[in-house]
Amino acid sequence: MVMNMNNLHIFVKVAEKLNFTEASKELFISQPAVSKAVKNLEKSLNIQLFMRHKQNGLWLTEAGKDILVLARQMISIENRIFQAAYQKNKLLSGKVTIGSFPAVSTNILPQAIALFRSKYPLIQIDLIEGTSAQVKEWVGNRTVDFGIAASPFEPFEHQLLCSDYMVAVIPEAYDDELKKEKYVELKKYQNDIIFCKGGHEIAMSKTFQQYNIELKENLTVQNAETLINMVKNNLGIGIISNFTLSSVSHRLAKKDIFPRITRDIGIITYAFDDVTPAAHEFIQVLSQYHAGGFHKTKSP
Repeated sequence: MVMNMNNLHIFVKVAEKLNFTEASKELFISQPAVSKAVKNLEKSLNIQLFMRHKQNGLWLTEAGKDILVLARQMISIENRIFQAAYQKNKLLSGKVTIGSFPAVSTNILPQAIALFRSKYPLIQIDLIEGTSAQVKEWVGNRTVDFGIAASPFEPFEHQLLCSDYMVAVIPEAYDDELKKEKYVELKKYQNDIIFCKGGHEIAMSKTFQQYNIELKENLTVQNAETLINMVKNNLGIGIISNFTLSSVSHRLAKKDIFPRITRDIGIITYAFDDVTPAAHEFIQVLSQYHAGGFHKTKSP
């Protein structure tokens, strides 16, 4: 059986959109052509990839989910073949898909992308943003070539970018009370915490358990801008990653916390030796750009 790569490309796009019309628009082909490609793939594989329902829409079958992961791997291999050929001709081309959380996209990637494009103008860069957990999921199902996420990194190989730690953002209502204190003691203020999710959850949970602090989700937000607005309205003391906080403009007081909560931020992938030539070059550019470079390690 000869695998039609065009049908695989179309199947992946439909699987990502779960909508034939939206897939056809992104692929710049007609909807009947998209439907025909999926049907031909299902026929050649002798399995059903999608379930279709007028009211509930479109969703992947269990077999379809498995095929999607393998299809992405095949497309990645196809991409690597062309990139290797271009590289031999000193004309690297293709696409790099990166998964990242917003603070990295703001603080690190703009300069790295600019430097990369100056060296490799023919390479397309796709950036997908989400939480650290989502980035790991995208690496796991091959949606991205590599991701930038917070520790723990298992089960992926990783390259360390930098270390990060949690800080407290102080509302004006608490400012006088905390001015004399060197840091914010979390146990003392555990009922007043506004927590910003973003990859520190595991480290925070372990630290709270170690110091016998009850982890109360009095108010939990998803991004730094929301946390800043909550603190400005004196709703509590914000606890957030210092790295994430640096991507937001504000005039609120910041203090260290006790106990200290740290994490690492790094590049993750299944195997650095298996990334595409273009992805490899981007990682090299990141390594050169970032102060001190990387410390390559492999998760056990």
